[in-house]
Amino acid sequence: MLLFNYSTVVDPIFKDVRICVIELSGIKAGDKVLDVGCGTGDQVFHYEQKGAIATGIDQNPNMIELAERNRKRQGFKHSTFRIASATELPFPDVYFDCASISLGLHEMERDERNRAVSEMKRVVKKKGTLIFIDFQVPLPRNSIAYLIMVVEFIAGRDNHKCFRDYLALGGLKQILKENRLTPQKEALLKRGNLQVIKVKNSL
Repeated sequence: MLLFNYSTVVDPIFKDVRICVIELSGIKAGDKVLDVGCGTGDQVFHYEQKGAIATGIDQNPNMIELAERNRKRQGFKHSTFRIASATELPFPDVYFDCASISLGLHEMERDERNRAVSEMKRVVKKKGTLIFIDFQVPLPRNSIAYLIMVVEFIAGRDNHKCFRDYLALGGLKQILKENRLTPQKEALLKRGNLQVIKVKNSL
């Protein structure tokens, strides 16, 4: 029931984020695209609608099962999903034209974040596109930010610890700086609480 609600309630909330990612990434038909931590597969399906050859990975088998059900239900034929960790992507070097990760880095410990970013860099072609979506730091003082803080608190001690460390570190821009990646384009959504950043892969 929880996964059903996630797919039918949460996915529509993030529709504007999915569209922003498509517009910012500049992907075109035939591009190979990876979504890390794909969840229900919603971003992957938006990639396929643009004609991309899209793959989603998630370490939660239940989410991959749900993504496959959604793929069949919605009639997508060219998307694929695999159970895998963001820190050990099961793909060869320079395989994809683009890779994205949405609201995943703030859930990881610091060394895991850097390994995940390093893996994304490894599997994407030089000068290919990397898209990062996560919370803006500092969070603005509005109702959405307060809701985010409540949700992250009730998600559990480990999750909340990682979230607090993500905020203390400085968020996406500091993570990218530590991994020698320079933002090219960015957008703020959800009243300034979500940040979408596009970078070119430096390998």
